[in-house]
Amino acid sequence: MTAATLSYRLRPFLAAICLGATAALVSLPALARGPEGIADVAEKVIDAVVNISTSQTIEAKGDGRGAIPQLPPGSPFEEFFDDFFKNRRGPGGKGGGNSELTPHKTNSLGSGFIVDTSGVVVTNNHVIADADEINVIMNDGTKIKAEIIGIDKKTDLAVLKFAPPRPLVAVKFGDSDKLRLGDWVVAIGNPFSLGGTVTAGIVSAKNRDISSGPYDSYIQTDAAINRGNSGGPLFNLDGEVIGVNTLIISPSGGSIGIGFAVPSKTVAGVVDQLRQFGELRRGWLGVRIQQVTDEIAESLSIKPARGALVAGVDDKGPAKGSIEPGDVVVKFDGKDIKDPKDLSRVVADTAVGKEVDVVVIRKGQEETRKVTLGRLEDPDKAQPASAKTKEEPAEKPVTQKALGLDLATLSKDLRTRYKIKDSVKGVVITGVDGTSDAAEKRLSAGDVIVEVAQEAVGSAADIKKRVEQLKKDGKKSVLLLVANGDGELRFVALSVQ
Repeated sequence: MTAATLSYRLRPFLAAICLGATAALVSLPALARGPEGIADVAEKVIDAVVNISTSQTIEAKGDGRGAIPQLPPGSPFEEFFDDFFKNRRGPGGKGGGNSELTPHKTNSLGSGFIVDTSGVVVTNNHVIADADEINVIMNDGTKIKAEIIGIDKKTDLAVLKFAPPRPLVAVKFGDSDKLRLGDWVVAIGNPFSLGGTVTAGIVSAKNRDISSGPYDSYIQTDAAINRGNSGGPLFNLDGEVIGVNTLIISPSGGSIGIGFAVPSKTVAGVVDQLRQFGELRRGWLGVRIQQVTDEIAESLSIKPARGALVAGVDDKGPAKGSIEPGDVVVKFDGKDIKDPKDLSRVVADTAVGKEVDVVVIRKGQEETRKVTLGRLEDPDKAQPASAKTKEEPAEKPVTQKALGLDLATLSKDLRTRYKIKDSVKGVVITGVDGTSDAAEKRLSAGDVIVEVAQEAVGSAADIKKRVEQLKKDGKKSVLLLVANGDGELRFVALSVQ
């Protein structure tokens, strides 16, 4: 890109920045522009921040668009089309305007930072994903080839290694847990491939969950973060890395003051494991968990709603024999659990093989259970859900109605119709009233009710009896343990009013 083109494209952005700066100078006191120490931080750490350059070979798309038409031999148009397409693609039929027909290389730039003077660099996984070649570009322009030590897709982090041509400057991790809302932070990176750039802002929020991964707990900042900043460090005013800039929310791709960084507490642990093992070794509890809604909390007599509800326990998992479906985990290894995300994060961060105390609420009472964590395997496999057949049986089953559901005792015919495994016990749902609470909670025909209010049921009559008793007891909702055809469990709270 030429300087003239760059200037033209950045003109509206520069104009907006200048206008904003002028307004700030006129109307705000000097202290509102930020602390004086930002320049000292930038000068101290700038040589430890690097650009990450990658190249990737893109194969020919081969989708037929723009390709030479397939004509029968001897066709009067054969010579015409042959000459036309060869000329379009340049000498030898390989150059010219249709680059999609031949493999070609693409280049991209991101950011990273040196954490060890031996040449260890941290960046984002998405910066180097699928790259054929990775180079580290230092602050003075020196370019050195790098190799991957390890990656972690779940936190979007990667560790690289390169041979230093001279003594390096490295930075240290700070404690992201000590950050407060409003603390000043400094971002350094390579926005829009312009080279080393320093921006400053404040911590806007902590522990942000934006549903981008299983361990979301981002630092949100209004420091300007743009394309190319990915993988760059977020510093506190002591020059310590307290986050890795990873993504932004923006309709245009430019900064609108909503940027997110992986906190250093997470990064440091991931980097240590990648350097030591080349992979992540996360703790594994072996339970399926779900949110404790207000309705579920009321059904379980938990006030206020909190913790992670155990919907199922892996038969071969560490929690087998210690934790049961229906337990609500409220504390793990001394750490309070407010929601399922808290439990996922703290279990993943706990050492494999460690024996921990798990505090659960079971039938209204707190109990402490001991569990020795296993190792989480990550096969990255997705199994398609088996489709439920809608074929009607030859003989209609006898059903009863309760909670807006048509219920029937499980039979061989119903197991075949809904593909329910023999190991699943309970009462099958054969129909759902579209206006009921059950429909809103996404219960459907083929689901099996295993328990009602934490008591096993074997017939529709059992369910009706339990619901009537709960109404008499003044309960507003009833807690159901529901299984799908494969036996996967979840809890659903339905109104009994």
